[in-house]
Amino acid sequence: MAVEDIGSGCSSSGDQEFHVLAVDDSIIDRKVIERLLKISCCKVTAVESGSRALQYLGIDGERSSLGFDELKVNLIITDYSMPGMTGYELLKKIKGSTKLRKIPVVIMSSENILARIDRCLEEGAEDFLMKPVQLSDVERLRDFMLRGGEDREVVGCKRKTRDDSCSSSVLSCDRDHPLSPISVSAMAHCKPISKRSRLLATD
Repeated sequence: MAVEDIGSGCSSSGDQEFHVLAVDDSIIDRKVIERLLKISCCKVTAVESGSRALQYLGIDGERSSLGFDELKVNLIITDYSMPGMTGYELLKKIKGSTKLRKIPVVIMSSENILARIDRCLEEGAEDFLMKPVQLSDVERLRDFMLRGGEDREVVGCKRKTRDDSCSSSVLSCDRDHPLSPISVSAMAHCKPISKRSRLLATD
């Protein structure tokens, strides 16, 4: 099992250290996200597939080499398009687990497909990031880790403002909760965004 565990190098600071499980079949993309997370003072465990992630977390029928309390995973960030098990399928497995479902999950993709974004957010993903992931994206993930996946109603309420209109309210909403990959599409595709907002608001 290819697992790369990278320390944050920020232990001397007073910041809380978070543990992120990064899942991507591309070694280059794994290295990029690992580096960005390390800069943001996170401990990173990287695996190359959804099945490896489930094995690490101990919910694939096999016991993890570590106890669940030792894992202390604060966030899972996964690529959407992977062979064998997609990021969406991994998301469903995690959200279907009573012991893991509160861990925030963020999906990454190189394709800005609204239907894909919709179903990931509807299934419980905290965010959907476009590749290449930027440092500003990673820094925003700390908010999800601090909340521990328990504040989705607040996020849903902010997104709900997109129902009001398809112009200035979209831009205003994105400043409050800057989902940059989605905001670009929102101005050109108002109806799908409104649909997503209503679904999230009724979670």
